[in-house]
Amino acid sequence: MENVAGTGGAAMRANVRSRSFDVSATAGAVLVATGLAGLLSIFGADLRWLAALGDAVVRAGGIPDGVPYAAAPTAQWPNVPVLGELLFHGLFTLGPHALLAAQLLAVAIALSATAIGARALGALDGQAAIVILIAAVAVFPAFAIMRAQLCSLAFFPLLMLLLRSETKRSSRRIWLAPPVLALWTNLHGAVLVGLGVFLIYLALQRFRRAPIETFSLAVAACLACCLTPALWRTPTYFHGVLVNEFARRGVGFWGPLSIHSPFDVVLAIGAIILLVLALRVGATRWELVTFLALSIATVHASRTGVFLVLAVAPRSARRLPGGAVHRRVALMAAAIGTATLLGALAHGPTSTDAGTALIGRAVTAAHGTPILAEDVLAEQVALAGGRIWIGNPIDAFRLSDQSAYVDWLQGQPAGDAELAHTDVVLVSLQSRAERRLETNPAFAELASDRHAKLFVRRSQRMATGT
Repeated sequence: MENVAGTGGAAMRANVRSRSFDVSATAGAVLVATGLAGLLSIFGADLRWLAALGDAVVRAGGIPDGVPYAAAPTAQWPNVPVLGELLFHGLFTLGPHALLAAQLLAVAIALSATAIGARALGALDGQAAIVILIAAVAVFPAFAIMRAQLCSLAFFPLLMLLLRSETKRSSRRIWLAPPVLALWTNLHGAVLVGLGVFLIYLALQRFRRAPIETFSLAVAACLACCLTPALWRTPTYFHGVLVNEFARRGVGFWGPLSIHSPFDVVLAIGAIILLVLALRVGATRWELVTFLALSIATVHASRTGVFLVLAVAPRSARRLPGGAVHRRVALMAAAIGTATLLGALAHGPTSTDAGTALIGRAVTAAHGTPILAEDVLAEQVALAGGRIWIGNPIDAFRLSDQSAYVDWLQGQPAGDAELAHTDVVLVSLQSRAERRLETNPAFAELASDRHAKLFVRRSQRMATGT
């Protein structure tokens, strides 16, 4: 009897230990996707200017007028994302590993919120895991390339999770939305996406049942988005973001979906698959309108695709194959994801930017005068303490200056007028601006590295003997 009891006790303890190591396939998928995003992470554009402005805010002890590191006029620009500027200033101060950790935290939150939403809508563990992997592949550049939208990656799926929870059962928790929007608006301009979705939800899901509360929520949400250092001028900032020259011409991040871009093709395929599955499951009216609005926005500007995929994924999961996943498979996925994640954090992000030596040489050659540089290079100059003629945030500048700058970036003859403002120019290798500049007899190459080339005006080079 003692042997039997001992054997039974050992079996129970072993069973308890095995259960303590249980992990869901969904958690494993989140870890794998986050780890891969970290392993292949790189620095993106539209990032360093936030840190440069944050540094200016810290040094000045307040918000400076316009963009202090730029020579082109910006005095009337309302600076809204000051909190984001301070956040990125702190992250850059801590180093690239801290920035990568913040990016991966945002990715993990986005995928976890998506998975929770899928399970709440009736998806099984295996189905939720598969939809996480599909979503991660579809929007992988948004997860792996570190950009200013880092914070929006986390806020948007959390807002969707709240709205879907309120769709099932209305409660006072809906009043969490305005504070979330108030924090989001101080970090990144994509809060407009969140505000738009929230207003769609209110109009189509809540208004008929509680019109007074719904109207109050709508007003509170709009006012929350204006709770920034710019206050009543906040709408002017958002208008500038939406009508800037890059957006008007569909350049860079504002470019439309293109069949010539492999990433855009993968995004389109993934989004279409998820949309078809979501429609087969059935969705509420506010979700359908949200899907339609985000689809149109994505076709117009592919950068919106990440929000479309994160919005559709939870609703589509139930139509995917997959049910219960063997515990060993889930544990293996979690182990691989954890190892990849730790390896990525140890390695840090990859940089495809100009080297610090070349940036430093450009700043030295400029002697305090403005440098004309392509977008990423201009941000590097600003972060290194140099002065640029124009760059990000592009919406801070006059439309005429924006237009001339875009002409120069695209190698158009009209852009040559920008060269009158500078004696030092930084361009990316094989760019249109570089090819155009190489034919300009007024400038000569001074130095280069694997990613960029430095030009100076020939008259200055002869005067300084460089």
